[in-house]
Amino acid sequence: MKNIQIIDDAINCTYDIFSIDESCFSEIFPDKRDVEFEDDLFKRLGEVRANELLLTLWENRVDKKAVMGIHGTLFFGYYCGDKKPFYPTKKESEMIANP
Repeated sequence: MKNIQIIDDAINCTYDIFSIDESCFSEIFPDKRDVEFEDDLFKRLGEVRANELLLTLWENRVDKKAVMGIHGTLFFGYYCGDKKPFYPTKKESEMIANP
């Protein structure tokens, strides 16, 4: 299982972590990426498949105190597009501090 942290634009966001199996994780984060944006996910996979994966994800919330690693970050919401320039390769290790 892989853990995904959700970053959204809600004022009360708790940056929850959810778990998903490796094949579904690879659909959300192809090509060894570890960052994805909601709008890109829907464009790439289509509304039906993206929603199927997210429904599976939402069923598997993980207690942060029990997490053994975060394998991916999924950005959601209106302001998340502002973060895209920082992640041109969608790999956290290649983040650009000042795009």
